[in-house]
Amino acid sequence: MTSLKRLSALCVVSLIAVSMVMGQTGSRQAISVEESYLQESVEMLIIREHSRSDSRDQKMVALEYIGDVMNRGSKGEEIHSALEYLALEGIVNQIRENGRLMNNYPDVRTRAVTYLGDLGTAEAKNTLIKVILADPEPMVLTEAVKSLTKIGINDNGETVNAIAWIVRRHDVLNPDNLLALSAVDAFSKFAAADNGIKDPEVIRVLLRISEGFYIKPVQERAKQVMTDLRKYSGRQ
Repeated sequence: MTSLKRLSALCVVSLIAVSMVMGQTGSRQAISVEESYLQESVEMLIIREHSRSDSRDQKMVALEYIGDVMNRGSKGEEIHSALEYLALEGIVNQIRENGRLMNNYPDVRTRAVTYLGDLGTAEAKNTLIKVILADPEPMVLTEAVKSLTKIGINDNGETVNAIAWIVRRHDVLNPDNLLALSAVDAFSKFAAADNGIKDPEVIRVLLRISEGFYIKPVQERAKQVMTDLRKYSGRQ
């Protein structure tokens, strides 16, 4: 059965189930607990079906559903699992035909990592670090760095170290201004939260950005953060 046929079947089941619940409880304006649970269960089935489809468009539909579910306050493990799958689409979860990668969808991964930042959990942080260490696309990495900064978890310096690593890697191969700026902002915010940063790799990356092939505003921002880090050092 194709994904579209499975979706149609799920929608029919949803309509029948909702009708049964409405028939049992009578007409009313407020959605009952049972109806709300049923709606979310059907949505999670649809999300799983779409997220694992081979089609980019269906994956984007899954992300639309995820956004709706999260806006209603649901941020459970099923949401995280779906987002992790989509954030690693084409990187860890690969489909190849005759050696050609068929499911490389950077826009899907970018949106997924944005939602992981909104999820805000330690598990979401762990997934974002997987993305940082594996994804080659600057636009995905930039959004992942922003999401890590939003979550704000930096246990044992793991997050800033991962951010520094990916910026240094791209600095050698393909310097990217937006990625560099998102990293500099991340270092600034983590330093403010932790009363400084002690990772020498962060200092090396900031120095490289301030003197490397980046536009002047990015260079100046890196210089300012290095100055701020020296101030934190003086307080300790």
